[in-house]
Amino acid sequence: MIKARQHRVLLCADDYGLSPGVNEAICDLIAAGRLTATSVMSLCPYWREGAAPLRTLADKADVGLHFTLTDQPPLGAMPGLAPDGRLPPLGTLMRKAYTGGLDKVEIRAELARQIDAFTAAWGGPPAYIDGHQHVHQLPIVREAVADALATLPGAYVRLCREPIAAILRRGVAVPKTLLIGGLGGGLARLTKARGIPANERFGGVYDFSGKAPFADLMARFLDAPNGKTLVMVHPGIPDEALRRADPLVDQRKVEYDYLKGPDFAALLDARSIRLARFADLATA
Repeated sequence: MIKARQHRVLLCADDYGLSPGVNEAICDLIAAGRLTATSVMSLCPYWREGAAPLRTLADKADVGLHFTLTDQPPLGAMPGLAPDGRLPPLGTLMRKAYTGGLDKVEIRAELARQIDAFTAAWGGPPAYIDGHQHVHQLPIVREAVADALATLPGAYVRLCREPIAAILRRGVAVPKTLLIGGLGGGLARLTKARGIPANERFGGVYDFSGKAPFADLMARFLDAPNGKTLVMVHPGIPDEALRRADPLVDQRKVEYDYLKGPDFAALLDARSIRLARFADLATA
């Protein structure tokens, strides 16, 4: 009997540090072997206390920086982008990025602060950098991220691009996925030119409405993974801190329950998929 070819996929949970319930869910899933990376919002108040339990799982997952420039208080003064002490919504940030309204010195200073906050609590630099709401792809921001990665030997970056044919075939949040992928062209060219390690395929974009069963979405995201595939998820256990900080609440519990349960394990087995860290993708 010929054994099916095994596929390796990096499964990354975003938003570590956002709330105690998000931290708990992500640690639980890493310990269970159901996640292989998590992205840290180091400007959030629950990162420092969440670093210790995550550190006990350091041999099971990549831990990177989820660079944040929207909806949260920055770690330092940003009179241009956050004059009232709070970062703007995504639409405002995008408009500024594409109309020359971002101060590159200000962006680089905040990125440095978030890297420092990560390193101080974790005890070492991030394994990679990506962006909350994919902001690391935006003009000015992407150059700052690429320059920061040059100071972090071995660190990789998340690319959010995928072939249009694959997006259309999947049929999940097609306009949103095409937009996010389209915004990533500049970062993809930049990382290639500089030799920055990166994933080749990307999945996990949907509308968070809960209308489609999450099991069905994951089956589509993990359909015939090819190359260095990274899939993002957003599991969490709802709590009051999460409700205060972010509009995405109840769907996080849906994701957590599915990723922890037997149906997800059965899907991985049926598809001959092994969840892996980035270094293992690179050697597949």
